[in-house]
Amino acid sequence: MRIDVLTLFPAMFSAYLGESILQRAQTAGLIALHVHNIRDYAAGKHRVTDEPPYGGGGGMVLKPEPIFAAVDAIVAGGDAGRPKVVLLAPQGRRLTHAVAAELAAEPWLLFLCGRYEGVDERVRELLVVDELSIGDYVLTGGELAALVVIDALARHVPGVLGDEHAAERDSFADGLLEGPHYTRPEIFRGRAVPDVLRSGHAARIQRWRREQALRRTWQRRPELLLAADLDEADRLFLLTLAREMEPYDGTNG
Repeated sequence: MRIDVLTLFPAMFSAYLGESILQRAQTAGLIALHVHNIRDYAAGKHRVTDEPPYGGGGGMVLKPEPIFAAVDAIVAGGDAGRPKVVLLAPQGRRLTHAVAAELAAEPWLLFLCGRYEGVDERVRELLVVDELSIGDYVLTGGELAALVVIDALARHVPGVLGDEHAAERDSFADGLLEGPHYTRPEIFRGRAVPDVLRSGHAARIQRWRREQALRRTWQRRPELLLAADLDEADRLFLLTLAREMEPYDGTNG
């Protein structure tokens, strides 16, 4: 897939996109990443990209002309078709595991990083197809949010992860948080790896991991259980957890 990014600060992307899994994905030709400076498409000697808002108020607003010029140039220099233009903004829909998988199925994405008070509304009306937020808080710009989205969706692109089923075991993939993991040494500072993980019994290990995921979700994000895909064994285990959490009143053992 191809991903383009429009930003006023392209240098913010080079370090992260040039390391680890994302770097290997690009080298393997699985993802093509292109970062563009909005200022390069601004007109005039000073290449102005932002102006005060009409009606007054604090802050600056990104002008529409350089953004449209940038998208037109990117489309003209790309393959047939147009990218799905996604604006990173606090007003966007929340990024989730499912949204990341949805985006990974797109052949061409263009992320627009807002700055200051945001973008001229006509950019939203005429250019943007989707808006994304990574949480209910405000960042200085959309660059960090764009990196988060790119990292999350890249995990769903076939071949990016060494194990093709790895993303299916991530937290939220099946509605639950992921359980604990252990590696060597077997004992560290008095804490031992659970016996079941050293048993070699695949079915027992699988069930233990499922129960640990249920336990962690129950403890940390219980609302996720309302929509999780649970079987009868899961429900019985949750019932056991509920009993463990009941306050002792002399009648419940």
